[in-house]
Amino acid sequence: MLAATIDAPTRTRPVLEVENLKAYYQMNYFGVSREVRAVDDVTLTINRNEIYGIAGESSSGKSTLIKTIAGAITPPLRVVSGSVKFDFGGSQLDVYARPKAMKAARWRHLSYIMQGSMNVLNPVRKVRHAFDDFAFRHMGLSPAQFRSRVEGHLKRLGLDPRVLESYPHQLSGGMRQRLTIALATVCEPEFIIADEPTTALDVLVQQDVLALIKDVQQRLGSSVVFVTHDMTVHAAIADRIGIVYAGRLVEEGPTDDAFARPQHPYTAHLISSLPRLGDVSRRKALPGKPPNLSDPPSGCRFHPRCPLAIDRCKVENPPLVSRATGRVACWRAGEVEVA
Repeated sequence: MLAATIDAPTRTRPVLEVENLKAYYQMNYFGVSREVRAVDDVTLTINRNEIYGIAGESSSGKSTLIKTIAGAITPPLRVVSGSVKFDFGGSQLDVYARPKAMKAARWRHLSYIMQGSMNVLNPVRKVRHAFDDFAFRHMGLSPAQFRSRVEGHLKRLGLDPRVLESYPHQLSGGMRQRLTIALATVCEPEFIIADEPTTALDVLVQQDVLALIKDVQQRLGSSVVFVTHDMTVHAAIADRIGIVYAGRLVEEGPTDDAFARPQHPYTAHLISSLPRLGDVSRRKALPGKPPNLSDPPSGCRFHPRCPLAIDRCKVENPPLVSRATGRVACWRAGEVEVA
């Protein structure tokens, strides 16, 4: 049971507050120590009943950030400092101060739509066993009641309950991904983490999956953290977006504002790289590659690749400060243009 400390109306309080979070991969092999700063001083809040997108290229720290938020970390990943606090219906939960309470909250209050349906569905067991394994013990129902609840949930999501008797290999990739969404939401959680759920799906199936996630979120009133490197997906589904680069949050704001008026050069590059109908011009690639997080550059970590970098960028790390459209960490914020 989560301890209730209701000191403000639940609906006005963010469902998640992350403060100065640092999570590093700390390794020591053959006498050589190495520390990879995958999440480095991230502060953010996620409101109730919103979809918050996390964007950034590969190796930016997106997946490590959501693992840390969910409390799903194993060595060599360790939380160095900071806090992750959820508010589930007025019950306060500090993820790393109360790990047992966090374990009890999973699936009932917080669930995970994983990348790749075959990471969830056992290829040698029927689909119904996944629901039994993940959700049954959290719902306090008899086996018959649980089966009825699952079948009703599948119907609401436009799925035929007969798929429960199928093996994963008998279903298409799109159908399996829909089932993972059904699995993650059958307990009607307040907070859902979606880790690149549209990866490897064709465009039409991707559109259906996004519509399903949006429908479930609106029906349950849940908050969703949606992680993907695909900016077109964020444009279609996210209410707010956070841009992550080299383990740090560099820009955050309403999705429409971020696309129309990006404040950070990295955000501008991500948006300008998107294809446009009728535009056959070549897109300019961003020079270089993401930095080695075991030895990141001084100052702003983006400065070696930034077209607007000045001397100050090389020595001083810009703080994440509030602006009219959100927050941005850049000494030249607002001076960027989208090609």
